[in-house]
Amino acid sequence: MAKRKRSRGALLEGVPVSEPPVRPGLVGPRRVVPRHIQRPVYARTGDPGPPISAPVRTPDEVVAMRRAGQLAAEVLLFAGKLVKPGIHTDQIDARVHEKIVRRGAYPSPLNYRGFPKSVCTSVNEVICHGIPDSRPLADGDIINIDVTVYIDGVHGDTSVTFEVGEVDEHSQMLVRETRNAMYAGIQAVRPGAPVHAIGRAIERHAQAHQLGVVRDFIGHGVGTEFHSSLQIPHYYDRRHATLLADAMTFTIEPMLTLGTPDMYLWDDEWTAVTTDQRRSAQFEHTLLCVYADQGAAGSGAEILTRTPAGEGAAEVYAR
Repeated sequence: MAKRKRSRGALLEGVPVSEPPVRPGLVGPRRVVPRHIQRPVYARTGDPGPPISAPVRTPDEVVAMRRAGQLAAEVLLFAGKLVKPGIHTDQIDARVHEKIVRRGAYPSPLNYRGFPKSVCTSVNEVICHGIPDSRPLADGDIINIDVTVYIDGVHGDTSVTFEVGEVDEHSQMLVRETRNAMYAGIQAVRPGAPVHAIGRAIERHAQAHQLGVVRDFIGHGVGTEFHSSLQIPHYYDRRHATLLADAMTFTIEPMLTLGTPDMYLWDDEWTAVTTDQRRSAQFEHTLLCVYADQGAAGSGAEILTRTPAGEGAAEVYAR
């Protein structure tokens, strides 16, 4: 049976449920990674073990994180070009997998705690961790594509919610304001700031637009480990008082909803779906905490998941 949580109802009046609802398709076999490519510790067994890495990166790790972030950004830009009505999410997985391994990297989701694919594709009311399958995208869908690559011993993690063809106004607003909520969180980053400042900024933005904030999934430390012990909630809770420090690396990846942020899991134990079947969107960057004069737009955050030319999929597709 699916795991359910109590629904609190829609936050916006008149928002329809997503029709038809997303249903599982056929999941193909796991894709092969060439033997010469460096693998993370979980690649064979699926078990990453307990998080043990420090939250602050060494200078050499920061250099590697910039390279990994740039590659993740390039792959996500490539993935966005594939999004169109009729393409299967498994076809997106195949093309993204090929792109990553050709660049000498490992697709981080592959076999992480047993995840069967190389990228996450979350459509409409799927909040996150959608498994690529035989379902074709339809005109009017929205889809989050979450790309993480492992190269030079570190991970780079980024995602965007793309619009498929002609999308309704509610979905356009959801995508736009989820992107803006991510930026609001990024602007709160600086050495010495508490982690809850990020969640406060995101939650305020979401509430201003009557959007729900998913609490079941949060941002996380990332570096030599896919998920380190550092937690970055997207809602305000004063107990999350860890102080950000120079050279910390982590993700900000808010998931906002048109209705209730409550969720349940499909029987695959991965796919998280809103209980009221209203849509969800997500955006994500990997960030390096720095002093304000070094960060983006006066913040204390250097966005690592951008290309060498300074482009990220979230910014490119917003244009």
